[in-house]
Amino acid sequence: MATEKKDPLFSLINSLSKSEKRQFKLYVGRLGGNSEANFMALFNVMDKLTSYDEIYILQKTKIKKQQLSNSKAHLYKQLLISLKLSPLHQNIRTQIREQIDFASILYNKGLYKQSLKMLDRVKSIAIDNEESNLAYEIVELEKVIESQYITRSLSNRADILAVQAKELSLRNVMTSKLSNLSLQLYSWLLRKGYVKNEEDLDTVTHYFNARLPKYNISKLGFKEKLFLYKAYLWYSLITQDFVSSYRYSQKWIDIFNDKPEMKKVNPVFYLKGYNYLLESLFMIQHYQKFKSTLQDLHDDIEQQNFSINSNTEALASTYYYQNKLNLYFLEANFSEGVKFIPEVLGKIDFFKKKIDEHHIMVFYYKIGCMYFGVADYENCILYLNKIISNKELAMREDLLCYSRVLNLVAHYEAGIDENIEDLIKSTYKFLIKMNDLQAVQKKMIAFLRSLTDLYPSELKSAFKKLHTELKMYENHPYEKRSFLYLDILSWLESNIEGIPIQEIIRRKSTYLNK
Repeated sequence: MATEKKDPLFSLINSLSKSEKRQFKLYVGRLGGNSEANFMALFNVMDKLTSYDEIYILQKTKIKKQQLSNSKAHLYKQLLISLKLSPLHQNIRTQIREQIDFASILYNKGLYKQSLKMLDRVKSIAIDNEESNLAYEIVELEKVIESQYITRSLSNRADILAVQAKELSLRNVMTSKLSNLSLQLYSWLLRKGYVKNEEDLDTVTHYFNARLPKYNISKLGFKEKLFLYKAYLWYSLITQDFVSSYRYSQKWIDIFNDKPEMKKVNPVFYLKGYNYLLESLFMIQHYQKFKSTLQDLHDDIEQQNFSINSNTEALASTYYYQNKLNLYFLEANFSEGVKFIPEVLGKIDFFKKKIDEHHIMVFYYKIGCMYFGVADYENCILYLNKIISNKELAMREDLLCYSRVLNLVAHYEAGIDENIEDLIKSTYKFLIKMNDLQAVQKKMIAFLRSLTDLYPSELKSAFKKLHTELKMYENHPYEKRSFLYLDILSWLESNIEGIPIQEIIRRKSTYLNK
């Protein structure tokens, strides 16, 4: 029996909204004679299933086992055609492609003038919306038609088309080079993580500079600038230059604000840009700018300033709620943050089929940290274990590592120390295997290992000693990020002074004490 994840048709049916299902039935009805067809019977049965069950489908339909594969393929195609006809799934690209198809039909019927007129009109739309690949395709079709039918409307028509083709080709090459570099750097970040030393920095810098094409910023269009800023953003994040990542993520958003119609054309890029802008502001602890930017994102979502569909709705919700949690961290307001958790969990449950596993685990890490901030260590451990026990998770290595380190600290604070030695060993082995054992983590594990040999009267001096050792890494270029994921220094100060950790963080914050 196939699982839901392994059956594309079931996943597609499961993703349909009520209005999309209603539209599909109307679409099939308009075809005439299809209400009793195999593919419609298949749809009605699969629509009622909670999990894919081939045996049940064969029992409830007249479809024979050898017919099932073809019936599913036909149903899949009809569903996509129905969705394509829906206004919800119409955007500038689909409209341009539709016009190209219409023009091709006119050309094949020998109606050259009508075809050229339609292509000229849609070419302007493609160029205005920076759809250079589609514009190039249009010019190439115009060249084919002109080679067979001389309009004589312009004596230099051939030259104009040749120049347009060359300009669009050069633009597409630049866009391709920049998008390739952006993708390669993103892959680097996922595979290797952040730079950990000067050698890593030299390697990624050489990699970046060797692949960055020469460009004149004043001659770049929207798409080229978008991929250029994305490439610089990934490079900045990899090198832990969070001020630069803020600068380039802001440029990313600025080009959308300069050309607001692009929010409708490229809504996913727009939302991702906002998320990286907020993430960068969080990394540099710029509270006021973070707060106002988060409000801007909230307003954009409420006013629907970008194209809304099931994908962008899920993305917008994910980014807003993750960064709303980050706002509570910046304010050291863990008590209010914990009150916010049920709403967050409700959103995760609502969008669980649209949110990838990685983002769900990021939510769990933030929730675990929030519970740690109010000394609810059992709930902290509960959510961290959801990450640690997920053996198939392809998550960023840094969060996997800090989940385990925080889990150790939470076990100590909760007094759950009967298996602390085994937990320390397993955590140490994991970090060694991940090749991500940095100085801060080494000292933390060594400290936790030593706690079982200390007398109660020696604890405070041990906390002070570790605090002194870690303080030197607070502004270290390759170690400082540790304190953003897990504020160990504030935790130590909390234990030394015997006051809640959120009071320590609030007391140290310059913006909260103004």
